[in-house]
Amino acid sequence: MKTLREYIKESEEKGVAIGHFNFSNMEALHAVYNAAKRLNVPIIVGLTEGEEPFFGREEGVAVVRAIRERDNYPIFLNADHHHSFETVKACVDAGFDMVIIDGAKLNFEENVKITKQCVDYVKKFNKEKSTDILVEGEMGFIGESSKIYEKLSEGIDEANMTTPENAQKFVEATGIDLFAPYVGNIHGMVKGGNPKLHPERVRAIRQVTGIPLVLHGGSGAMNEEFIACIKEGIDIVHINTEIRIAFRQALEKSLKEKPDEVAPYKYLPAAVNAVQGVVEAKLRVFNGIK
Repeated sequence: MKTLREYIKESEEKGVAIGHFNFSNMEALHAVYNAAKRLNVPIIVGLTEGEEPFFGREEGVAVVRAIRERDNYPIFLNADHHHSFETVKACVDAGFDMVIIDGAKLNFEENVKITKQCVDYVKKFNKEKSTDILVEGEMGFIGESSKIYEKLSEGIDEANMTTPENAQKFVEATGIDLFAPYVGNIHGMVKGGNPKLHPERVRAIRQVTGIPLVLHGGSGAMNEEFIACIKEGIDIVHINTEIRIAFRQALEKSLKEKPDEVAPYKYLPAAVNAVQGVVEAKLRVFNGIK
């Protein structure tokens, strides 16, 4: 099977993007995987620092690896939004396929320092273990939580979007494999509508960095915005809030319809199907599938 790096390159050549979806239980993982397999597209699943201890770091690696080996299918595990060298190292050692060191709240120098520390460790690990774990770095604060907001979180301002100049400096100073800029994207969803994405900024950043770009905070964005950003250089798109909402709403409805049911396998399928529907719809957009 090709490596994640090779699948990213292949997607880039096709002008499409790989979908990244988070999970914190087996139901969500199955939903994401079923959607990807139905469309026959590669998929990345992620565990954040919050999701990881709930599901289990080693458990996540074992389950994703088992699915990949059983079906010979390109499903990859990412350590999403980790904020310290120690947690990144733990995920690398456990066998994750990629890691994200999120220093977006730090100043430029501190962000470079911790990101490079992670890159150096992963490069050494890859060389010693003959692996190809990828490292993603971030620049530009886009919020921290997967919630529905009345208004934009404090500290999020389009005036602070990542500039091509700073992006180039950051990439060159750290040696990261993937870069996540702030181009109007935010974590969570705003009731009145999320800010617009800026594909022209994506294009400018891609031109000077020359490496694959990642769009975080994709929930709530319009399909045409995704398509425009993918065209200009986005290779991976993250979705989390929308599938969390779908899971909860479907579960609440199922429990209401079956108030006396106590068997999880009888009331959880509705939540799995709801998440799978959202994921499949997003993957169709990201991969240009009608």
